[in-house]
Amino acid sequence: MDTNIITYLACICFLFLFGRIFIVPLKKILKLVLNSVIGGMVIFFINVVGSNFGFHIGLNIFTSIIVGLLGLPGAVILIIVKLLLT
Repeated sequence: MDTNIITYLACICFLFLFGRIFIVPLKKILKLVLNSVIGGMVIFFINVVGSNFGFHIGLNIFTSIIVGLLGLPGAVILIIVKLLLT
């Protein structure tokens, strides 16, 4: 009977540690996805405002991730690159 209790406690500790190992990367992935969605909304807003001036940035996963990772400087970088390439 003592070994059953020790086995249960060991399994609970293992599950706690195993879950802890995988929850940290999951949080980072969810943060990246959320920031990418916000980045997509920023690019959409830039396109709405820029349509008055004939300016458009392509809204795709790569530009969204750039703005999501870098924030406002990422949006500025995309605007500068777009202006330099046209």
